[in-house]
Amino acid sequence: MLRGYESDITRFLRELKQKNPGIERGQREGRAIFWDKDIDPHLYKRYEESDVPQPAYVYGSNMLAGEVK
Repeated sequence: MLRGYESDITRFLRELKQKNPGIERGQREGRAIFWDKDIDPHLYKRYEESDVPQPAYVYGSNMLAGEVK
């Protein structure tokens, strides 16, 4: 890449952040609401144990061989 080259997207994001200095803080706060959480090991274990195995072929898996509906 050329040394002085700056893409339109990079320029747009840089200017956006200059005009709205709190935008990165807002992004971090928004991410913390749903994503940056500690996982409760007991709850996660319960989640893993509650998994129901899926049959190999889910469509018509209750039908006997040769049976046509």
